[in-house]
Amino acid sequence: TIQTADGTQLFVKDWGSGRPLVFVHSWAVTNDIWQYQHAHFAAAGHRVVAFDRRGHGRSDQPDTGYDLDTLADDLARVLAARDVRDATLIGHSLGCAEIVRYLTRHGAGRVARIALVAPTTPLLRKTADNPDGIDDALFEATRATWLRDFPAWVADNAPPFFVPETSRAMIDWAIAQITRIPVAIAIACNKTGTDADTRAELAAITVPALVIHGTHDVSAPIALTGAP
Repeated sequence: TIQTADGTQLFVKDWGSGRPLVFVHSWAVTNDIWQYQHAHFAAAGHRVVAFDRRGHGRSDQPDTGYDLDTLADDLARVLAARDVRDATLIGHSLGCAEIVRYLTRHGAGRVARIALVAPTTPLLRKTADNPDGIDDALFEATRATWLRDFPAWVADNAPPFFVPETSRAMIDWAIAQITRIPVAIAIACNKTGTDADTRAELAAITVPALVIHGTHDVSAPIALTGAP
């Protein structure tokens, strides 16, 4: 583990050697969501670094620190503590917003390039200058459902996130990761992701960036996220 500025202990995986790939996971799971990529790239001669976001998995579960600035600072602490340089930062969903905020808050001194996979950036919610966004009322209604029965919501909404050939065991494994996170933390991180407006920050990024997004994404529609 490494310790953040506020004393939170973060679980860190650091495998292999070579040019480092740093994986930042999505909402409500752990770094294990990337485990097949970790196994592949570590065997292929890369250094693989990943961590469980605060409140998730094997990291501490403080009741604060789920704002985007603090999450970006946690990523910075991981990179510094493990002395990661010339890194490729690879994020999924909420993890992409953390990478963007890290770059604009801490600079690109340790970063060679980034990959944003199914990002929630630049802005999900509807605003006066983002009229095609999702209305806040829908987000609030979803979070209210979580406060009543989070596991049922996860199970009911899981199918669109998997292709038909996915095994039942794999689906159950992913669902189990999500339902282990405290619902209060799930809500806090979801709100961080839906409220984040990174439009100006994205325009300021100077390192090479790869954006990968699919047209079937139900939580981060490509027209609101990957395309812009």
